[in-house]
Amino acid sequence: MDCKVVLVQNNPALGHLHHNLEQHVATVKAAIDAGADLVVFPELSLTGYFLKDQTYELGLEPDAPILAPLLQLSKRISICFGMVERSREKRLYNSHVFLEQGRVLSVHRKVHLVTYGMFDESRDFAAGERFDCVDSRLGRFGFLICEDMWHLGGTYLHFLNDVDALIVPSASPGRGADAGGQGLANVRIWQTLLGAVSLFTQTFVLYANRVGWEDGISFSGQTCAYDPFGRRVGLLEGFDPGELALTLRSAELQRARAVTPLRRDEKPWVLLGQLERITGLNARRSTDPT
Repeated sequence: MDCKVVLVQNNPALGHLHHNLEQHVATVKAAIDAGADLVVFPELSLTGYFLKDQTYELGLEPDAPILAPLLQLSKRISICFGMVERSREKRLYNSHVFLEQGRVLSVHRKVHLVTYGMFDESRDFAAGERFDCVDSRLGRFGFLICEDMWHLGGTYLHFLNDVDALIVPSASPGRGADAGGQGLANVRIWQTLLGAVSLFTQTFVLYANRVGWEDGISFSGQTCAYDPFGRRVGLLEGFDPGELALTLRSAELQRARAVTPLRRDEKPWVLLGQLERITGLNARRSTDPT
C-alpha cells in the first residue's frame, strides 16, 4: 500500500458550506500538486461542528451535485472528508466520505454519538450501525470518527478485517491541563490512545483533527500519524491550520506483523461465544438503511 498521504488540519467556517467547499477544493489541488495519493480531512470538515439548528439544512447526499468538484478531483487523488449526510429516508448522519476515481467509494456513519459533557450529537444525528472497511486502489482502510475510536468494538473489527490503515477524523475540543501545565490533557490522552491502537492492531493510524473556535470552544488540532509499531511518525504542533504529509509503506506493515503475529494467533470465535453469553443476545440484524 505504498502511498503518500496528506492529513489536513482545517478550520471550517461554521455553517458556510460553499466557503468550506472552496477551501477543500484548493487544499486537494495543492495535495495533487505535491504528488499525494490521498488527502484526509477532519470530522464534519465541510460544515463545522456545533451546527445545532443548521444541521438539517446542511444535510446532503454524498453524491449531491454541489460536491461535483470533489468527485471530479477524485479522479486524480483519493479524498476523505466529513459532512452531514442526509439519507434517502431523511435521516441525518455524521459521516465521512471516501471518494476515488470519480465516485463515492465508501461512507462511514459515526456509530458512537457523543452525549456527555458539552456534546449532544444524538439530538441531531442518527447513529450508524456498521464498521465497514473500504478496499481502495491504495489499500484497505477502516474509519473511526472521533468517539468511535474510544470504543474497542470498531477497532477490533477493523483489526479482524486486516486493514492497512485506520483513518480517524476528529473534531476534538481542547480540555483540561496536563500535568505540569505544559499542555492540554485531552491531547496527551488522544496521543496515548492513538499509539496504543496502532501497536495492538499493527496498522497505520491517521488522525486528522480540526482547529479554530465555535461557540467559545477551541478545537485542539495536533493532527498526527502512527506506524504499525506504535511510533508517532508525524505531528502538526500548535493550533493553526496546516497539512501533514507522510508516506505509508507496505514493508512496515509486513515487518510488524511478522515480528509479532497477532492476527495469526487471534481467536475471535472465543470472544463471540462469550459475548453472546454475557449479553444474552445474538447479534441483532441491522436496521440501518443503505
